[in-house]
Amino acid sequence: MTKSSAPKRFLPTSPFKAPVVVPPQQFAVGDQVTHDVHGLGRVIGIEVGIATVVDFGSAQQRILSPYAKMSKL
Repeated sequence: MTKSSAPKRFLPTSPFKAPVVVPPQQFAVGDQVTHDVHGLGRVIGIEVGIATVVDFGSAQQRILSPYAKMSKL
């Protein structure tokens, strides 16, 4: 049995509230960021909708979207 990655459909006639959709974070080249594992860094490259390349000083890492462990400072 495989699990589908597609979100469940909301029916307008449902008695429950519609799920809240959180927009993905947007980063720009030069943004200073913090990552839960790698620490402080600066965005040096962007692959729109796919990943960002961040320079953490000791290493450069390609962080994949949706950036759950990374936030902009």
